[in-house]
Amino acid sequence: MNKPVIMTVDDEPEVLNAVERDLRKHYAAEYRIVKAGSGAQALDAVKQLKQRHAPLALFLVDARMPQMSGTEFLLQARELFPEARKVLLTAYADTDVAIAGINQVQLDHYLMKPWDPPAERLYPVLDDLLGDWSASFRPPFEGIRVAGSLWSPRSHEVKDFLSRNLTPYQWIDVERDGAARAEVEAASPGLARLPVVFFPDGTTLLEPTPRALAEKLGLQTTASRPFYDLVIVGGGPTGLAAAVYGGSEGLRTVLVERETTGGQAGTSASIENYLGFPSGVSGADLARRATAQAKRFGAEVLAAREVKAIRVDGNYRLATLEDGTELGCYALLLSCGMQVRRLEVPGVEGLTGAGVFYGAALTEAAAVRGQDVLIVGGANSAGQAALSFARYARKVTMVVRGASLAEGMSAYLVDRIRETSSIEVLTGAEVTAAHGAGRLEAVEVAGGPGGGHAAHRLEVAGMFIFIGSTPRSDVAAGLVERDAGGFILTGPDLRVGGKLPKGWTLDRDPFLLETSLPGVFAAGDVRHGSSKRVAAAVGEGSSAVGMVHKYLETV
Repeated sequence: MNKPVIMTVDDEPEVLNAVERDLRKHYAAEYRIVKAGSGAQALDAVKQLKQRHAPLALFLVDARMPQMSGTEFLLQARELFPEARKVLLTAYADTDVAIAGINQVQLDHYLMKPWDPPAERLYPVLDDLLGDWSASFRPPFEGIRVAGSLWSPRSHEVKDFLSRNLTPYQWIDVERDGAARAEVEAASPGLARLPVVFFPDGTTLLEPTPRALAEKLGLQTTASRPFYDLVIVGGGPTGLAAAVYGGSEGLRTVLVERETTGGQAGTSASIENYLGFPSGVSGADLARRATAQAKRFGAEVLAAREVKAIRVDGNYRLATLEDGTELGCYALLLSCGMQVRRLEVPGVEGLTGAGVFYGAALTEAAAVRGQDVLIVGGANSAGQAALSFARYARKVTMVVRGASLAEGMSAYLVDRIRETSSIEVLTGAEVTAAHGAGRLEAVEVAGGPGGGHAAHRLEVAGMFIFIGSTPRSDVAAGLVERDAGGFILTGPDLRVGGKLPKGWTLDRDPFLLETSLPGVFAAGDVRHGSSKRVAAAVGEGSSAVGMVHKYLETV
């Protein structure tokens, strides 16, 4: 933690320097001494200290200064540091000023000039005041702070980005934290732009984009070279595995991820059937480990960058990023994964991010503590989320369209859900509407045991949706063959009636994970026929690199 600050303010340079000298002599080991030659200069310094989240212990201020008196300064300064002790330096004839200060700013003490000898007339007074301040002082959080509205979609996006990157942060709800509101308004007047993200170095970002956050966190967002052996599009388990094996086997490899690594698996609260983790592993932690491993082997990982188009130039494949930058390569792997399917019922769209969330959104667990929540869906991700939220919420209701959980969920999860008394499962049911003014308040559910087909209303604080997903393959539309559902066809699946696609001109068959365009591969959930399991995705990502090597031998 930074040293707490003692600030002294006086418009007479000789007096200011003398006060600073005496303060440093006695307090420099435990406190940082800051001086200012006017009230206005001091206020600027106070605002900067507040912005940097630096603790301020005591003000020692001259009573009579031009433009702004000591009392006028303290009236404004205490708004930012209400707990700091306040001392006025006065002349012998200024006792009325000191008394007025006591009444107006709850002055803690006033000292007569001169204060010599300081060992008798200065230090004992300040020691007592600083001792009182230290006894009640709670060290501030020194990491990243996010200030916004609890039910703001933009605030949720920022918190989710930081959480998935395993970056600790402190949440400040501007609607409930009056003490922090002034600081937030100083950065965003009228709270017009939220969230505000405060960083330990004193800088702030207003309504930051994922890329701005990534750059501030020190994540790589720009490629180091224009050409690679292998470009990987998508940073889920498949892409990360390919980056690990590509880097470890000497390929110049770059992975491009539109948000943060981990993909849909990165939002999973706990993956309990992944080999080697008997107690389970969170998706975010697995992604962090894999990302670090890929970088250790020399692969580059670009965060918060999106490939918008792919084109071919002879033997080269080129990926165009959202800002027009092109990355060239010999081979390209599409591991774009899936995008969540939206719940198309009245009220949901307007409340997304304000009580309605796609995925686990455990960043909002504190907001639903002790309240009721709804989980929509019956696959493994929904079951994992239900068990996680059961630790915080009063009651978790699962809405499942199927006749039973066993239809789409692993047996171990089904058993654990049945054993958890705070989870209720409504099978044969579906959400028909969402209601709320500014935030989710209730949902309507049709079906379920005893519910027939009539909709009934459930009061809930949050609804977390897991109703499946669609392949994120549009970036390759018109370039490679896809099935009716948008999944990319590879290897043997490219043969229709014993014939390969018209555009295939090579005298060999496509490799197992190769698309209809030689040198472009697809693996993981975006590929037709994949098993939609994390372990399988990792296996395909690593296998794809072996096929890339075979392809490179032919180029």
